[in-house]
Amino acid sequence: MGLHPKLIDLSLGRIERLLENLEHPENYLPPVIHVAGTNAKGSVIAYLRAIFEAAGKLVHVYSSPHLVRFHERIRVAGKLIPEDALAVQLEECEAANGGEPITFFEITTAAAFLAFARQPADVLLMETGLGGRLDATNVVARPRLTVITPVSMDHQQFLGSTLSAIAMEKAGILKADVPCILAAQAPDADTAIRFRAEEMRAPLYAQGNDWSVSQVAGEMIFEGAMGRHNLPLPNLAGAHQVDNAGIALATLERFRDVKLSDPAVAQGLTNTEWQGRLQRLKDGPLISGMPENGELWLDGGHNPAAGLALAQHANAHWQDRPLHLIGGMMNSKDCREFLVPLAGIAESFQAVAIPDEVNSLGADELAATATSLGMAATPAESVTQALATILSAASGPARVLICGSLYLAGTVLADNG
Repeated sequence: MGLHPKLIDLSLGRIERLLENLEHPENYLPPVIHVAGTNAKGSVIAYLRAIFEAAGKLVHVYSSPHLVRFHERIRVAGKLIPEDALAVQLEECEAANGGEPITFFEITTAAAFLAFARQPADVLLMETGLGGRLDATNVVARPRLTVITPVSMDHQQFLGSTLSAIAMEKAGILKADVPCILAAQAPDADTAIRFRAEEMRAPLYAQGNDWSVSQVAGEMIFEGAMGRHNLPLPNLAGAHQVDNAGIALATLERFRDVKLSDPAVAQGLTNTEWQGRLQRLKDGPLISGMPENGELWLDGGHNPAAGLALAQHANAHWQDRPLHLIGGMMNSKDCREFLVPLAGIAESFQAVAIPDEVNSLGADELAATATSLGMAATPAESVTQALATILSAASGPARVLICGSLYLAGTVLADNG
């Protein structure tokens, strides 16, 4: 396969050529909900999938990255694509590509489109890989809806050095006359997205102006164009998940195939699962060494906004005992800004390198950054060693959070069975 020499090279030309050779499977997809943003894309898609499936709908999903197995990225009519079927689709794409340069994500996207076009479904939930404007998923010309989740600083080397620039790249998925569900944004991001929406004549359905969501007395209250709805709190942990679920509900309200009064909405909210996002690990080898009433949590968030969300959750819900962190991060991430909100609330920090990742930040460097923020930080050889160190020093049932990278989360899930 003529893989492009760069892992990431944002452009639409290569995938457009390949899709033409494949006779344009992107033109034969079910109604598409196209989701961009920095944080919450995966959670929003998880809520939408759970609700649609509770309503009896067949759902395709395209998301990234995977955590353990590559085929997790592609869900066809509600089921993970079999690995042998995915291999066949990739071989077909490779033959159609004719040895021309193509990136890993581009050929994977083309293979996903083949699978989705050949199997009927009611909706395709499609997540951008990086950015939006030049992302391979942006070849879909007429999605039913677009969604922009909260935008924050991340991937500056590809998307721009300012929040406005990054937001403009995300807003590249906007299409003329295609409604966009817009989550609450920082002012600079909001201004950029609204400028692009006006330029594209894309109607916005914006949080705060057109819909709102809040938590009141153990319920989630959603108010939108169709009135007020009292719903159960979402299943996923974290106060930010109320906002994420609200984005999904606003999307459903505009999609119109499932009414918010439908029992499937409440069922989907309470049944949603999303690995690696404030996920409590309840069994497996890592848990076997935990004391009774000990807690082990896993989160793959890796940017400053994700660090802040973790700190807010800890301050709101984890005040009953000390919190110990095990962290690993990629060297392209702003580890200092990720750790700043966590520095004042963690009892200790064990830094690890992400196994088998050449672009992992070294454990010594990550520990040094944490120490400079006043954290009691030390490097560890592995997550297992880090956990053992924490447990040997803890005076009571420990609460441990493994955090800093989806790649680290994936290795933890794989190793923990």
